[in-house]
Amino acid sequence: MSLGFGLLSAQRVSGDPRSWEDVYAETIDLSVALEGMGYETVWTTEHHFVDDGYMPSLLVTSAAIAAATKSINIGTGVVLAPLHHPVRLAEDAATVQVISNGRLVLGLGLGWSKIEYQVLGSDMASRGRAMSEILQFLPKAWTGEPFTWSGDIYSYPEMAIRPAPIDPIPVIVGGGVDAAVRRAAKYADGFFSNASQDEFVHQVRVGCDEMEKADRDPSTFRWIYYGVMYPGPKDEIAQSAWSQMWKYSDMEASASRPGLVGAPILESTSERAITERIIGGSSAEIVDTLGSIRRRAGVPIEWVARSFFCDLPHARQLEIAQQLAVEVLPFAPNG
Repeated sequence: MSLGFGLLSAQRVSGDPRSWEDVYAETIDLSVALEGMGYETVWTTEHHFVDDGYMPSLLVTSAAIAAATKSINIGTGVVLAPLHHPVRLAEDAATVQVISNGRLVLGLGLGWSKIEYQVLGSDMASRGRAMSEILQFLPKAWTGEPFTWSGDIYSYPEMAIRPAPIDPIPVIVGGGVDAAVRRAAKYADGFFSNASQDEFVHQVRVGCDEMEKADRDPSTFRWIYYGVMYPGPKDEIAQSAWSQMWKYSDMEASASRPGLVGAPILESTSERAITERIIGGSSAEIVDTLGSIRRRAGVPIEWVARSFFCDLPHARQLEIAQQLAVEVLPFAPNG
């Protein structure tokens, strides 16, 4: 059975006594522990200029995880592709693929933060077109053969990108709108979703329709669903999830001023949105929920427990991962 774990963000919350060295050492330590527990993939997540240090450099961290592990796959959930130079993105991903002996899963997304696009010098208005072009550019770049590129967004003279990975790098697209699903169905190897259960079923239909138009075999496409998996009542889990997720709503402001000391009150609308994405209850109920999603979607699904909470002590984080590995991982419906 397949179960991944994430999304590791290397955040240091207000009042955290740890150094950045401690935070990243624990990120690597958790990855090694997940491998020992039998997880299929460890996933990281990217943002920039957040006061708690939300992980900005996924492929650098992925290389460190690769060097410390032997078998677990290493997924980026997601690299905000239009913020990165396509050539450097291709080179960095290829290097991680070589270091890891073929264990990289390159998840790519657009991002939504204006400050990230402004500071990093990318055009936010054209990010969708940029993503489509990057998805077509990367496979050609990874052949190791000389090529030129002339697109709507990017143009490069003849070059050859090396190291050329022997093992193909699977590219997964993440996003919450239909355009992202269609883009994945056209150009990528799979889709990375954090939608509600109803929305995910809709995404599968959109993706399958797009693949039918493109005469693409849908059995070759990977559907990856990530949600908070945490044994316990959903309302309690929502509060724990909010303690981390509220940072998203404060990101734009905290880029230019000290962040809020603590989470604001969880409003009912936000609580409903979070609860819809929580897979909670007993471990048996979590497995039943996964089975229900699988039956409704009608496609094989790879699962990711979004059960990393930056405000939890490292020891408690390991306990949660171990519980899911014993009580959920062996029973997760993948086929």
